Amino acid sequence: METFKKLKQYYWPYKLYFFISLLSLFFVVVTTVAYPIVMQITVDDIIRGENYELVPLVSLIFIGIMVVKSVATFFHQFMGDYFGISTVFNLRDSLYKKLQRLSFHYYDNAKTGDLMSRLTADVELFRFFLSFGFSELVRITLLVIGSLSVMFYYSIPLALITMASMPFLIIVVRKFDRKVHPAFRKIRKSFGRLNTRVQENISGMNTVKSLSREDFEIGRFADKGDNYRQHYLNTARIWSKYFPLMEFIGNICVISLLGVGGYLVMTGGIEIGVIIAYFSLIWYLVGPLMNFGFVINNFSQSKAAGERLLEILESEDEIKESSNPVQPNDVKGHVTFKDVTLTYVKDDDQALKNITFDAPPGKTVGLIGATGSGKTSITQLITRFYEPEHGEVLLDGRSIDQYSLKEMRQHIGFVLQEPFLFSTSIKDNIAYGNPEASMDEIIDAAKRAQAHDFIMEMPEGYDTLLGERGMGLSGGQKQRISIARAILINPKVLVLDDATSAVDMETEFKIQKALKEVMKGRTTFIIAHRISSLKHADEILVLEDGAIVERGQHDDLLDNGGPYQRIYDIQYQDKEAILGENKQHA
Repeated sequence: METFKKLKQYYWPYKLYFFISLLSLFFVVVTTVAYPIVMQITVDDIIRGENYELVPLVSLIFIGIMVVKSVATFFHQFMGDYFGISTVFNLRDSLYKKLQRLSFHYYDNAKTGDLMSRLTADVELFRFFLSFGFSELVRITLLVIGSLSVMFYYSIPLALITMASMPFLIIVVRKFDRKVHPAFRKIRKSFGRLNTRVQENISGMNTVKSLSREDFEIGRFADKGDNYRQHYLNTARIWSKYFPLMEFIGNICVISLLGVGGYLVMTGGIEIGVIIAYFSLIWYLVGPLMNFGFVINNFSQSKAAGERLLEILESEDEIKESSNPVQPNDVKGHVTFKDVTLTYVKDDDQALKNITFDAPPGKTVGLIGATGSGKTSITQLITRFYEPEHGEVLLDGRSIDQYSLKEMRQHIGFVLQEPFLFSTSIKDNIAYGNPEASMDEIIDAAKRAQAHDFIMEMPEGYDTLLGERGMGLSGGQKQRISIARAILINPKVLVLDDATSAVDMETEFKIQKALKEVMKGRTTFIIAHRISSLKHADEILVLEDGAIVERGQHDDLLDNGGPYQRIYDIQYQDKEAILGENKQHA
């Protein structure tokens, strides 16, 4: 029960519904156990005793019992479901909040399909046990106690014979639990991997079709599906092995009762009505114990699901906010790196090595280098997506770990290399970081990003609904909407992570022209592979293997004849163009 203890905070606030459900269950069990008693009275006292005048009274009692049971059953089921549904709402909400707060480091290793499986299937399995499984366990306990009590009242020998089979049944049930729980945990993990395979395939469908890899993907899905099937078959084998054994023990108990009970009736030890009542009571006893296997099955699945949910809830937040964070109300945008080193995975190669630079307010810093050189890592440290291993990142002379994360990030506009758009209107996508913005402000931001014209050509303009991940727009259009979104929050620090990589030269020129106005008064970091995108920067940092190997302005770096010059030569193969540029610099 350790898993359920750890998750107590999510279901205990709704304990009133749970206790009402249990109280109603108590009346359900009492009325259930009363049936055999009414049957025994009917046979022995009315039929055999020929007291037929009691028929109306017994009939009314029987109707009353059925009414009470029906009402109690309604409250038991409704309150049980209300308890489970309320808990799941609270739990799923907490899981989603936790996922929003976890650092990028967590998502570097997490799989989308597996996370989706945990927030849907695993949460529902946990709810099912809270709504049904636990109350079923209580029902079995109460029914066994109630049935045994009536049995001992009627006949101690028959009760002892009945109880003789219970230790064997309990041993089988315990062995079943030990086998079935690990099996169900494997099923949950296998289902998560299957979900991930589907999610990745659908997300990458363009790549799959363009490379004619449909058959390969079908094979990979079949492998994951077969793994899931094998785990389920293994669980089915466990169930098939133990459930017939439990049923066999129950039937032995019934046969023993039939033999001994029949002998006692013939010798006058008990009345025939008692043996009739006993046949109902024995199934009230053995049936629930046999059903206990189903409860264990449900408990094991719920426990395995709860463990997977706890893996998310107990994940450590690597980016911890100060206990007394500073509210950055008047951010100027002065960014400083002091001997910063970053390692994404412990004992792995360093992503950044002793990075030091200073970017005063309004300065534009260009970052260039080969893929994996550390360009994006620098900008991700500015927003505290990751923590440096050594060194310090400052904003306006204060370490960024002293600021409120939420408030600090509201002053940083981030245009990612791969723009992400939500399945909502263009207007809402642009205003995502500033939902209070007016329509005029949204349009102004779109114009600055050179997005207004193509938006107005769309069927419903700014109210046009986009498909998943911006489906229906070109890469350049998506990027310009992403730029408009960053502009609208009016940031003091603007990060453009290869923001013009998906646009043609003409559109890039227009965006660069618009961004010159936007960048005024803001500290801007431009990550680019095209030298044309950053040659006007106040300072260009050239990176190789996580270290700054050159720094300076465009003209100075060209004169150095170093790595920047080599990048320039690769991009401008035309010798006449190179000579023309060099003459201008001379």
